[in-house]
Amino acid sequence: MLAAKEEVKLILDQLPNDATIEDIQYHLYIRQKIDHGLNDIEAGNTFSAEGFDKRMAQWFES
Repeated sequence: MLAAKEEVKLILDQLPNDATIEDIQYHLYIRQKIDHGLNDIEAGNTFSAEGFDKRMAQWFES
């Protein structure tokens, strides 16, 4: 796993030269969300498709 500074450098290198601060913030935000999701998977914080369907059914019943 890369250090945070190295990840930011890679993201910046992939963006066009005319990228705005908002563009950079968005890409960093998305990267952070991906990292959180991957960490959840590694920690076993997931549920099956059946579990998802059951949760969604409960939401729609409310």
